[in-house]
Amino acid sequence: MNPASAAAAAGHGRLAKSTLLRPWAWRPSAGATPYFLLAPALLVLAGVLLYPLASLLALSFQHYGLRQLIAHSGEWVGLDNYATALRDGFFWKVVLRTAAFAAVNVALTMVVGTLIALLLERVHRPVRVLVTAGLVLVWATPVVVAVDLWQWMFDFEFGVINWLLTHIGFGDYIHHNWFANPLQGFAVITVVVVWGALPFVVITLSAGLSQVPRDLIEAAEVDGANPLYVFWFVVAPILRPVFVILATLSTIWDFKVFDQVWIMLNQRPAADYFLLGIYSFSESFRVTQYGLGAALAVILVVLLAGATSGYVRHYMGQLGEEAS
Repeated sequence: MNPASAAAAAGHGRLAKSTLLRPWAWRPSAGATPYFLLAPALLVLAGVLLYPLASLLALSFQHYGLRQLIAHSGEWVGLDNYATALRDGFFWKVVLRTAAFAAVNVALTMVVGTLIALLLERVHRPVRVLVTAGLVLVWATPVVVAVDLWQWMFDFEFGVINWLLTHIGFGDYIHHNWFANPLQGFAVITVVVVWGALPFVVITLSAGLSQVPRDLIEAAEVDGANPLYVFWFVVAPILRPVFVILATLSTIWDFKVFDQVWIMLNQRPAADYFLLGIYSFSESFRVTQYGLGAALAVILVVLLAGATSGYVRHYMGQLGEEAS
């Protein structure tokens, strides 16, 4: 062996030895790199979400009342809790009410949020900064504090809304109880929910609108398209991924609304105001049927998974059609 080959072999041996002595010098393959980067987040999510979900699922198969709570041992009943819920007519009323409430809130949030985001593009910079700062302030306000403020505003005795509507001539709203009628009550709760959801939607859509190429909009305007056509045929297709994400998140949030109903009704909501989250809580901590309450919570999770997967499948299908 010539001296050059011997030196190269010795260097290779030292490199292999140093690699064995330093396991951190190993690098994953290009295909495995994303999974290694996602592994820490997945482990945290598994610890934070997987164990509570597994415990909830196990509890839903048990009869777990006050006696079982004291004994720290439930009685296995299989699918009886689910059968009890599915055979109850009141359960289906709550499901339909929850679905309708979520649909109205998601639609209003998306429409109003889109209009505000489009308006922000057309105002001067100081106004845009002021409105954005107000949205961030709304977003940063804790839910309990915000809902307490809304509760005071709609209070039947001291509420400023009743005073304002009376003094501007909309009628006599002195001592008007908005929650005596469930339709009016849910309208108030919808205002609170949409108000709290608008900052995230508006700021996200504003960021998306800033990435829409101006050349496409100007070309459509030159061709004679009005603003509605420009938005529907030029802007909306580009922002479709953003709309899908926002609609999915809004559906999740609005399906599991709890704080707004619970606080606005002084922690004593009547049966006419039961949504699935309120119903599950009431069965668990008021009636002390923890197994049935857990079953209702699992059903809520399944409904949310079905609703959000529908959005994602529809979007992925459209992507597949465009790619083909």
